[in-house]
Amino acid sequence: MFGGKFVCARFAKHLKCRRAVALYHSKSGVYGNRVAAEPQLKETFSEAEIKNRIQHATITRLVQAYRQYGHRKAQLDPLGLQKPKTSPELDLRHYGVTASDSSSVSLAGIFYGGGNTMQISELIDHLERLYCGSLAAEFEHLVTEEERTWFAETFETRHTMDISQDRQVALAKLMLKCQAFDHFLSNKFTTVKRYGGEGGESMMGCFDEVFRKCSEQGMEDVVVCMPHRGRLNFLTSLLDFPPVIMFQKMKGKSEFPPGAKGTGDVLSHLYTSVDLPYGDKNVHVSLIPNPSHLEANNPVAAGKARAKQQRREAASYSSAPDATPGDQVLCLQVHGDASFSGQGVVAETFCFANCAHFTVGGSVHLIVNNQIGYTTEATLGRSSEYVSDLAKINGCPVIHVNADNPEDVVRATSIAMDYRYKFHKDVIIDLMCFRRWGHNEMDEPSFTQPIMYQAINSRQSIPDNYANTLVSGGVCEQSALDTSVQEWNTKLAADMAKADSHVPQPFHLGQQWSGLVQASDDTVTAWDTGVPLDILKFVGVKSVDVPVDFNVHPTIQRTHVERRRQKMSEGGEVDWATAEALAMGSLMYQGVHVRISGQDVGRGTFSQRHAMLVDQQTDDIRIPLNHMMDTQQGFLEVAHSVLSEEAVLGFEYGVSLETPQILPIWEAQFGDFFNGAQIMIDTYISSGELKWLLQSGIVMLLPHGMDGAGPEHSSCRIERFLQMCDSKEDGVDGDNVNMQVAHPTTPAQYFHLMRRQVIRNFRKPLIVAAPKLILRLPAAVSSMAELLPGNHFLPVLSDASVSPGDVKKVVFCSGKHFYTLDKERQQRGVKDTAIVRVESLCPFPAIEVKAELDKFSQAKEFVWSQEEHRNMGAWTFVAPRFANILGYQLKYVGRGVLGSPAVGVGDVHKVESQKLLDDTFQQS
Repeated sequence: MFGGKFVCARFAKHLKCRRAVALYHSKSGVYGNRVAAEPQLKETFSEAEIKNRIQHATITRLVQAYRQYGHRKAQLDPLGLQKPKTSPELDLRHYGVTASDSSSVSLAGIFYGGGNTMQISELIDHLERLYCGSLAAEFEHLVTEEERTWFAETFETRHTMDISQDRQVALAKLMLKCQAFDHFLSNKFTTVKRYGGEGGESMMGCFDEVFRKCSEQGMEDVVVCMPHRGRLNFLTSLLDFPPVIMFQKMKGKSEFPPGAKGTGDVLSHLYTSVDLPYGDKNVHVSLIPNPSHLEANNPVAAGKARAKQQRREAASYSSAPDATPGDQVLCLQVHGDASFSGQGVVAETFCFANCAHFTVGGSVHLIVNNQIGYTTEATLGRSSEYVSDLAKINGCPVIHVNADNPEDVVRATSIAMDYRYKFHKDVIIDLMCFRRWGHNEMDEPSFTQPIMYQAINSRQSIPDNYANTLVSGGVCEQSALDTSVQEWNTKLAADMAKADSHVPQPFHLGQQWSGLVQASDDTVTAWDTGVPLDILKFVGVKSVDVPVDFNVHPTIQRTHVERRRQKMSEGGEVDWATAEALAMGSLMYQGVHVRISGQDVGRGTFSQRHAMLVDQQTDDIRIPLNHMMDTQQGFLEVAHSVLSEEAVLGFEYGVSLETPQILPIWEAQFGDFFNGAQIMIDTYISSGELKWLLQSGIVMLLPHGMDGAGPEHSSCRIERFLQMCDSKEDGVDGDNVNMQVAHPTTPAQYFHLMRRQVIRNFRKPLIVAAPKLILRLPAAVSSMAELLPGNHFLPVLSDASVSPGDVKKVVFCSGKHFYTLDKERQQRGVKDTAIVRVESLCPFPAIEVKAELDKFSQAKEFVWSQEEHRNMGAWTFVAPRFANILGYQLKYVGRGVLGSPAVGVGDVHKVESQKLLDDTFQQS
């Protein structure tokens, strides 16, 4: 405590006398006479020295109180509706001083902003201006003394940072340009929801300062995520986005070039990638697309930023050991106030901000604080005092700034950027502004916030207010500002005139994406994904290779390491985990990076993968595949994640957007856990290419199987993914589906699927209904021959165990259910039933299925058998395609409809399972 009776132990060094500290504790802040009267102290120090020492401690406490609590008195609301809070810690009576005290005190080692000595009255006045004005900070919660000291010194010296007249004029012109754009749109497109920046134009000063500091600090890339508020202003005013494209969009035309296969997105989700000249070099800025789910883009931006860092060899697969994530790439996250507090993905993203494999070296966060969420007032939009309080879970410093003072916004940004650059940790700028209109320009906000909007409507705009200040202060002429606005309006009018005839140009994603194309609409291509035998054996052995002094767990040594070495030596059968290691390792052999993330991915949920091995005596970790070759190779990043689905999957999607030369995999602990990330699947993975022409090779591994594990660990909800697919119901799919859904049954199929993700000249998301029980099922193995060149993923697997002419019934199925059916068929001695596996569900393999149907000319009965319930699994997807495309009405065999993914009673599960088998092999 810094008020009342107590002195923090950190200031005991200023007293240098335990007796003085103890006495001070007991005397409740009455310093001079009582201290001087203490006989024990007189024996050591003179009365004057004791007074000086205790005065030094008192002033230290006073300064510290302002550092910790000054923000509560700060003048942060540009509307003046939120009154500064009282703070008893700042009551001067606690410190035995008054605001008129003219005593001089030494400030050496205490305060950084006013010289070595100062009158107490001057110090109090200085502290009030410094910490209780339009710029305030919270930093006493920072983890280390170094950070707290740095922040205090920087804030107390930078608070009065001079901003040159040229910068002031440029700032005014930038905000006026932003305002003019909103006025232009309001006149030309009166019914368009533009989510303008009016009331928050000071954010442009923040963006401009971020880019300037990036140039100074040697950062070449900035990845920005941003919601809709002020987004169009940012694009046109700072990111050189052609206004003509916006005008076309507002007129109902496409933002894509002719021939592009995309449906587009709404106006407020537009994005860009651009080089901006700052200083003597360019800063590349990537504004990523956003969905209407606010804050969902936070982890996506972070993932893209980390992938950029890794491409520059500045993250965990660095060839430059001293490189630090964030030295060359910045992640700038812009938030809305209500969504920052309310959306759980924000907390999830903060949770892994400092974690290995997910850190980006600190993000700069700008909260555009409208003090309202849609129509919900701030007091009902959160439980915390500040909208930014969530960030304190990571010990982030917070800088609050009043948007009415654009120069303080620049100062706040300068401090934030320097903190982030020095400590590589997140930092928050809370920009207190307002929203001139309702949630959009069509709303009437006074229905629900009459007092707030009386204040808004009665005041001058922030750009005009700042411009008037500069003009009245003689910094610039009004005519110069008017000319700048007029030139911008002329540019907007010229672009408006071209809106009906302009042809959008192709959008370039970067050199790393050159050579890739959009997938074909015609037919699915069979890509040769086989690998020569000598390379497979080499990779297989290296996947379990460890130094002789590395202490592998005896069970893993026996069942994993030695067994795999034996398989590679003999060239025998390959199980699921081995096939996965061969797929990843062979891609790495070709120079492709592989990243797999999730909560148990190193070992694997079912203890099958063991991509990383742990020394049983030292806890050291070794990933054998990363030591495969001495020469350059791909890197396997095994990223154990926090217990999050939405943010982690979003992060991996962001990684996939940056480069096609990586295989990004997210594995759910159990298949159904994807539902915590449903927003990412709905708004990014399933629709990103259609909305934004952005390809992604993300792989989702979702362990699936009705094994009696109950409702929560059985189904990966295949039906949901299939429902989101744009597979044709009445025609043949090509490669150009929005995402692929596969339910493979053999290690070879999985091997080819994984390699195909990178071998092809396009990228598509891949959803794999992954195995559980068949990971170790003796029947679920493949030969090495199936992995060799000339092989590829097969959308349908034929039944080679029957003679086509003898078949009376054809059973179609997918996934692990095949092995259950095959075992039952053998036990029953059935000879006239073929079991055909549909391995690819989307794209639906109509041609391959037709080829199978043509084999069985004597068959009279055609069945779809699945272990899932009727309203789940693939049934509702395959049935209309068999009927509409192939002309076959399949008979359904499976569990009945259910509201839960599976029953939770073992006996009921067994009864269901047996009935399923009986119905499948029932004679007509």
